[in-house]
Amino acid sequence: MSTDDGGARPPLVILDRDGVINEDSDDYIKSVDEWIPIPGSLEAIARLNHAGILVAVASNQSGIGRGLFGVETLNAMHAKLQLALARVGGHVDAILFCPHTPDAGCACRKPAPGLLLQIGERFAVPLAGVPFIGDSAADVGAARAVDARPLLVRSGKGERTLAAQPAFAALPVFADLAAAVDALLAGDAGA
Repeated sequence: MSTDDGGARPPLVILDRDGVINEDSDDYIKSVDEWIPIPGSLEAIARLNHAGILVAVASNQSGIGRGLFGVETLNAMHAKLQLALARVGGHVDAILFCPHTPDAGCACRKPAPGLLLQIGERFAVPLAGVPFIGDSAADVGAARAVDARPLLVRSGKGERTLAAQPAFAALPVFADLAAAVDALLAGDAGA
């Protein structure tokens, strides 16, 4: 992909989870059975892996703080993700999540930058210009807070986000994760 550093591919791509990798629900994804991948998303992650790009997930999971499910259930969802990815030749290098409710005032709940900063530290990768693919204003805010490059998908809450934030239409916007990854790997993901 083209970047300001002479055209090299990014060393890292950060993804939101619900609405980007898997189907989302206004009632939260509360069980392993409710965790259903969006068609093409797993193969898209595998394409990033095969291109030598690290893949990390940064996800708000306030269902834990709300008592809707526990960390054990979340871990089981992520095990299902990794197993499904392995079947298509892919993997996620790190999954970080915020378990707090919006009123907790933590530094990790997007749009706060805490999860992204932890990912940057874990992989020793400067976050400036790193693509962060999400479907919400919180994802865009977190990306901007660390000078990462927000990309929006229309899947999940993406259409609602674009309707509520018309200025976001100026960002690179894609139908889904598969389309965003195709564009990234082709060097055509916009500025």
